Amino acid sequence: MDRLSRRDLKSLMEHAPGTCISLYMPTYRAGAETRQNPIRYKNLLRQVEDHLQAAPLQSDEVRTLLEPLRPLADDNDFWQHQSAGLALLRGPDMSRLYRLPLAFEELVVVGEHFHLKPLLPYLSDNGRFYVLALSQNDLRMAQCTRYHASEIVLDHMPRSLAEALRYDDPERQLQYHTGTPGDRGQRAAMYHGHGGRDDRAKDEILEYFRQVDRGLREILRDEQAPLVVAGVDYLHPLYREANTYPHLVETGITGNPEQWRIEALQEQAWPLVEPIFQKAQAEARAQYERYAGTGQASYDLASILPAAYEGRVETLFVAVGAQQWGRYDPATQQVQMDEEAGASSEDLLNLVALQTLLNSGTVYAVEPDAIPAPSPVAAVFRY
Repeated sequence: MDRLSRRDLKSLMEHAPGTCISLYMPTYRAGAETRQNPIRYKNLLRQVEDHLQAAPLQSDEVRTLLEPLRPLADDNDFWQHQSAGLALLRGPDMSRLYRLPLAFEELVVVGEHFHLKPLLPYLSDNGRFYVLALSQNDLRMAQCTRYHASEIVLDHMPRSLAEALRYDDPERQLQYHTGTPGDRGQRAAMYHGHGGRDDRAKDEILEYFRQVDRGLREILRDEQAPLVVAGVDYLHPLYREANTYPHLVETGITGNPEQWRIEALQEQAWPLVEPIFQKAQAEARAQYERYAGTGQASYDLASILPAAYEGRVETLFVAVGAQQWGRYDPATQQVQMDEEAGASSEDLLNLVALQTLLNSGTVYAVEPDAIPAPSPVAAVFRY
């Protein structure tokens, strides 16, 4: 199972043209409903086959593309361990599978490029965040959206204070007692001793947190999403001292998180990050409204597409659940709109969003009613 990052998205955007399969589906995480996951997948896989049969491909090309996808339908263990949504991307020379905290709408697209727009709410700066649950006995991390959370596997990182320092002498171990998960706002662990021993305890925890921070640099490389820390009160200033991630949220979750479920961490973190997202998006909307009608903003897709290819789009609002099928020729800057998907058409909303990202623009992938214009797309131009 692959982990999705901005770097991965860029690699997928720059993938050489070819026959690319993009499959999205919501998934159930627990209970008897998980039995619906493979059934839904098989139905979507049949749609993939229909698209491929209609494409100008040789039978052996179709077989090569489909072969790695078929065994997944009967992998019951795989379907028992899902997040909110599944994204499968398959090209002639690569396959990617992502379990993400996004409840995708069912969608199958087969074309020359990957259809990546459903992934943008996860990777854009308007709704994705991380929670780091810290204690001296345990370390967990969740990737979250407004409605969902999933735990990240933490490799090459200490999972406790003892593991970080690799104690050999039991007498050197920090003596502490742990409170209950219900003791929110109280110290779940307290130092014993005075003077130099307290200083040593602080230094040991700082070393633990520095090791955690080094591990997070790899996980959060190229990220801009907020990071919320959960832990007992005295750990927060120590972690801030060790932290080098520039998007750490100043206010964290106070309490002992050892027994809290990932979903509880996400619910407590959302009120802390929501104002960050609201402020950035409100500023972008206000900017669009200031420039509307001046030539520096537009909601005309035929005008925005060439600007995106030229790197002139600074901010883009695009509707997540909508598609505008058609064709675009960068050489002539000609845009053709189609009423429905055809053999040679692609989603132009997907194309304009990806080109904006490739040229370092900001993309807000939002619900259609959040677009600040009577259109599924709106843009502010750099010039």
